[in-house]
Amino acid sequence: MPRLWSDSIAAHRLEVVEAVLDATGRLVAEQGPLSVTMSQIAEAAGIARATLYKYFPSLEAVLTAWHRRQVGAHLDELEAVRARHGSGGEALEALLATYGRIVRENPPGRVPVLHADEHVARARAHLLELVTGAVDDGVRGGLLRDDVPARELAAFCVHAMAGAAELPTAAAVKRLLRLTLEAVRRRAGTRRGRTSTS
Repeated sequence: MPRLWSDSIAAHRLEVVEAVLDATGRLVAEQGPLSVTMSQIAEAAGIARATLYKYFPSLEAVLTAWHRRQVGAHLDELEAVRARHGSGGEALEALLATYGRIVRENPPGRVPVLHADEHVARARAHLLELVTGAVDDGVRGGLLRDDVPARELAAFCVHAMAGAAELPTAAAVKRLLRLTLEAVRRRAGTRRGRTSTS
């Protein structure tokens, strides 16, 4: 098969998949994942139902692909936030604020069956690494408490901000962020004596 033809087919397939996932995202936002059907997705994507089944064998496969794309986009956003703030003390606050907003807008219970998927576990591990790096920077800069290993402080922060899924407003998320940061900040007058990271 000529390369140009092969590339055209691959590009077309990618366009169809992206259209399907975009349509799925709109439908999930409008009516929730449990009400979405394959027929609705096909119609919203502008393709025949039979064509949809050529790309995705089931509704669960479509939802899983859409969810993986969402999780990947969220991680990209968090990585960009971390990169923008470098090693300064504001990195942790920026990361947690972004994570809190993401969680509130996309609560884990929204697609419960998908949150047991392996890609979610990998994403959580990656998030913990990002936050641990920011905590480490804050500890080294004398801004965060050093009586608890950085990874434990990071886990505390991530779990605390996961509570944003239950909060009704963005203002409530900001209050949760403030409480979380206060809990991990170094107290004035305390001696520095970093703990083991084990």
